[in-house]
Amino acid sequence: MSPSNNPGPVARAWRRFRRNRLGFASLLLFAGLVVLSLCAELVSNDRPLVVVYQGEAYWPLVRDYPETTFGGDFATPTDYLDPFIQQRLAQEGNWALFAPNRYGPKTLNYFATAPNPAPPSSANWLGTDDRGRDLLAQLIYGFRVSVLFALALTVTGVVLGVLAGAVQGYFAGRTDLVMQRAIEVWGSMPELYLLIIFSAVFTPSVGLLWVLLSLFGWMGLSDYVRAEFLRNRQLDYVRAARALGVSDRVIMTRHILPNSLTPVVTFLPFRMSGAILALTSLDFLGLGVPPGTPSLGELLSQGKNNIDAWWISLSTFAVLVVSLLLLTLMGDALRDALDPRKQDA
Repeated sequence: MSPSNNPGPVARAWRRFRRNRLGFASLLLFAGLVVLSLCAELVSNDRPLVVVYQGEAYWPLVRDYPETTFGGDFATPTDYLDPFIQQRLAQEGNWALFAPNRYGPKTLNYFATAPNPAPPSSANWLGTDDRGRDLLAQLIYGFRVSVLFALALTVTGVVLGVLAGAVQGYFAGRTDLVMQRAIEVWGSMPELYLLIIFSAVFTPSVGLLWVLLSLFGWMGLSDYVRAEFLRNRQLDYVRAARALGVSDRVIMTRHILPNSLTPVVTFLPFRMSGAILALTSLDFLGLGVPPGTPSLGELLSQGKNNIDAWWISLSTFAVLVVSLLLLTLMGDALRDALDPRKQDA
């Protein structure tokens, strides 16, 4: 039988994953949302992408220009939403290409006709928050912060969890016993209290939050990797490798680890959804990212404090529900695709 008619396990798993229409569609939609958020500056920004003024081209997206460049009176950075600047750019021969949404994550709508938080309007499609910031821009940039943080936290947790579980499961015996007791002691530490203490001592930052959550986020995965290594270390191919004098490092990385990654890959979407929920919850409590950083948790807190401004809670809740639902559907499809009991039709 030719290789094309006998695909490998990865190709078979991918084929089973694609047959799950709901999971595959969730992957495409979530990937599209992530790409959209990574290009947020091209979608939602208070600066034009390009300006042509009096025959010269300017690139405000990558460089600051003083107001005097466009006929203003001050040498301060140009406010491109100022009616005077917009009038100058609208003169014959001048033009500016703006993003579809003309607000950034920190842009205040000083020219709004309604008090803040303002309801959805033609200027602010999803309304504004209680500080006058555009809600759509907050959601786009906040989603990007959440996804990138969740990805970093997931990668760190996978690396630490695989390393700890592999060492425990492969060497077993006293090594496994000592590490298990150490993990039990470390897991009993009050994580929330540590976050409160460190937030009071140090300046809140995404890096600090990532370090603190990474110290605890690997333990659940290490149990699954440990179980896989304990099972695989007794198989014939591992014993044959030991008999041939292959080093422990090579056996662990080249022989056992590739056959022990099923639980690791299966839990990736669920770990990302858990990381997004953790960041949102901490931001809601005021223990997350620094003030001023776009945050879904902060928007939920604003929605709680401004019950009448239904558009804040509704839109933020919708973004969270859609994100977590897509990740859950992807995880279910991935679990089915990697299930050895599933056979190709």
